[in-house]
Amino acid sequence: MFRYPPAALALGAIALWMSVAALAVSLKSVPPFLLVGAPMMIVGLATLPTWRAWRVPATTLAVGVYGLFGFHLLLFTALRLAPPVEANLINYLWPLLIVVLAPLVLPGERLAPRHVVGALMGFAGAALVITGGRWTLSAEHWPGYLLALGAAIVWSTYSLLTKRVRPFPTAAVGLFCLVSGALALACHGLVEPRYPLSGSEWLRIALLALGPLGCAYFLWDAALKRGDAKAIGALSYLTPLGSTLMLVATGQGMLTPLVALAALLIVGGAVLGSLRR
Repeated sequence: MFRYPPAALALGAIALWMSVAALAVSLKSVPPFLLVGAPMMIVGLATLPTWRAWRVPATTLAVGVYGLFGFHLLLFTALRLAPPVEANLINYLWPLLIVVLAPLVLPGERLAPRHVVGALMGFAGAALVITGGRWTLSAEHWPGYLLALGAAIVWSTYSLLTKRVRPFPTAAVGLFCLVSGALALACHGLVEPRYPLSGSEWLRIALLALGPLGCAYFLWDAALKRGDAKAIGALSYLTPLGSTLMLVATGQGMLTPLVALAALLIVGGAVLGSLRR
């Protein structure tokens, strides 16, 4: 699988991630820690045969758990506290943040004026989503907006940090999933009420584990290892529109002209920020 070009690997991950928000919203009655832990454990247990490749430093494991556990906990909680389309668009500032934060995380990277302009365009799009174009903030949804922004920061920094730590085999992502899943399920047992999953909920959780919370991680890691972070990030800008359109197609959001304009600003700013010349 990983013999394909980095762009093909990244596009595979992106295609799978387009379904994350729609599946998460359809499982909004499931407690957040359980929703993170169950699919993660499925992935971790399914990849146990590769355990010999799981020997990584503690710092690398910490980065992996920070990215996989932190990102999905913040995102799934945000989708409960804010309108799904809005939270989803804010979360998908992470491709832009990969470009903007690269100079702070990776030695030798430089931030050009186009990166600043791209960042301003992206955040202008996010502001349109948050304010509804009325420039009056909704206190009711601010917690969800902030959590979605936090998810974007976590995933962008995780993606960059995987290129900063000591090189590790892509198979070690299975260990990240196993530890993240165990941590999430432990938190579920400690702070959340017991929740018996129905058959249909188990099916959707299995779909999460098979695709966007499973194969996508391995594809993404392999793409970053073999390709340029900024070029891979540029491809990721296809994700916001695809993910938002999937929410709209499943009846969990509306593609209003304002949302369309915000999406264009976010994606346009991200593409501008990723240009190499």
